[in-house]
Amino acid sequence: MSEFEERPVFRDKRRIDPQTYAVREPAPSESPNAEQAPPSASGDGAPSPSAVAGVAEETTEEVAAEVGDELAELTADLQRLSAEYANYRRRVERDRAVVRESAVAGVVLELLPVLDDIGRARDHGELEGAFRVVGESLELTVAKLGFERFAEPGEAFDPTLHEALTAVDSVEVDVPTVLEVYQPGYRYAGRVVRPARVVVAQPTTVDVPPTAHP
Repeated sequence: MSEFEERPVFRDKRRIDPQTYAVREPAPSESPNAEQAPPSASGDGAPSPSAVAGVAEETTEEVAAEVGDELAELTADLQRLSAEYANYRRRVERDRAVVRESAVAGVVLELLPVLDDIGRARDHGELEGAFRVVGESLELTVAKLGFERFAEPGEAFDPTLHEALTAVDSVEVDVPTVLEVYQPGYRYAGRVVRPARVVVAQPTTVDVPPTAHP
């Protein structure tokens, strides 16, 4: 064989080394996934600075727009949640006030007969000594809770406040007037919880006899 004659070249493409049984890595030229890098606009293979700046600017604008949309959505959600919480607090406070008023009214209504007895004892001069101290203390406590006693003789009759037990004619009044209070009334939280039971004086005219002519 001539020394200039080419000899056959044998390449071992086995993935497993027969000696060490280790996996062989394929050569870069033999890798099936190897791809050539696309040519760039510049001669050295790197993108031009203007192209890089344009891509960066577009990316920044897109990110800023997305962040702005998300911020607006989160702000709207926060405002809606804040309004719902404020409405919830108002409802809770209103319900709490209603429950408190109902509880206080229920207790004091049970005490009204005792207050009536204290008032009658005072009218008859029997509210003396320890009984007077206890009675006045109870009346003061009821007043602090918001109960207001009303109805006095001489005030104008009001059917929304007074319950007329009877009525008498009187020439001394010009409008229906409370003449006597049998049982005082009470207000609580702006409403009447018990009307006053009264005697009403109704205005009447006096018949004047005709003047005799001579």
